[in-house]
This record gives sequence, structure tokens and C-alpha cells, in this order.
Amino acid sequence: MNIIEYADRELLAMSVANVLAGELRKCLTMHDYASFAVPGGTTPAPIFDMMSSTDLAWDRVHVMLTDERWVPEDDEQSNTGLIKRHLLTGRAASAQLVPFYRDGKTSREGAAEVAPTLKSELPISLLMLGMGADMHTASLFPGGDGLEAAMAPNAPLLCPVSPVGMTTERVTLPAHALAGAMSKHLVIFGDEKRAALERAQTLPAHEAPIGAVMAGGTVHWAA
Repeated sequence: MNIIEYADRELLAMSVANVLAGELRKCLTMHDYASFAVPGGTTPAPIFDMMSSTDLAWDRVHVMLTDERWVPEDDEQSNTGLIKRHLLTGRAASAQLVPFYRDGKTSREGAAEVAPTLKSELPISLLMLGMGADMHTASLFPGGDGLEAAMAPNAPLLCPVSPVGMTTERVTLPAHALAGAMSKHLVIFGDEKRAALERAQTLPAHEAPIGAVMAGGTVHWAA
């Protein structure tokens, strides 16, 4: 992994937004469309805000989440709602959203329905990830129900998972889909997560899922 350090979080957001937009633009010069997989949470929101005003062929960009809580998009927990507010607006409003949530279905039923439709999006053109201090990424949580299945090399392209201590069902892209992305970027803040990332390199994948997907990727860090 290549680690880039920034003086502050604002500078990181501006730089990463430029890097990701540049990579999308380059991809679109060589392919009909680009698949762009993104995380939810508060960390990427400023990056999305900056990217949304970028001038590129957004109508040829397919945006999907790395993982999603199994709730409708108008629920405050929804990652889909977050990217619609911060990324799929302005010039980026013409991007094509690849939705995961299926109303009226359980996460297991919905994942089974969605998984076959994601084949055309692979390999992921551009992947942006976040990471928790527990070394999880997407919804690949250490110790979580469904982790082993989602880490398997033949896992379906969308997997239901239940992290320990969390009541909301989730779905996640499997480790092999994340690891196989053409370009990978991880954004983390703070000394705790920097230390966790370094520790992940010494642990088995089921204890530190981030270590299983970031080979050859770029890490963007600010205190």
C-alpha cells in the first residue's frame, strides 16, 4: 500500500476529490462506462460534495455502495440517502445509481436478487473505502455473522451480514469484488485508525478484513 499523508482533513478532501475525478475521467476515455463503488458514513461526505461539481461524463458513471444498511433510502441510517444528498447532485446528478435495497424483502432475499445484476459492474473501475478502528471495511466486520461467507473467493456479489451488537441488517460487496477493483483508495483519519491499519498487515483476514482488500491500493491519511 502507498500511504499519502495530508496536513489536514480539508486538504485531504480536496486532493482525494481531484484524484478520484481524474481517475474516472481517464477510465471513461478507455471504456463505455465506469463503475464507482463508494462507502457511506460521514468521512467521505466532503469528498462527495467536491466531486459532485466536477465536469465529467457523469451519465456514463455507475455509482454503487460498498455496503448498505437494509433500510429505505429515506431512513437516516441509509447510505443511499447520504450519497444522493452529497454525491448524486449538481453535475453528478446524471450518474446512474446501482441500488441494493429491495422494499418488502429481507436482506438475504434482496442480496440474492441483486447479486447477479452486479456482474456487469466488475471489475470495479474505482473503489473508495473507509475503515473502522476494528479494521472492518465495507460491512466486513470481524466476528460478524456472514463474514466467512463474504470473505470466500466464490462469494456472491452481494452478501447479507449481521455485525456483532448491531440490530440493523446489512448487505456488503464481498472481499473478492473489493480486492479486484482496478483502482483502490482508502480514506482514514486519526492516529487510532493509522495504527489499526498498520496492525491489520500482521493479522489474518478474518480478524482484519481491510488487509484482505487493500493490496496495491492507496491510503489517504490525515490526523
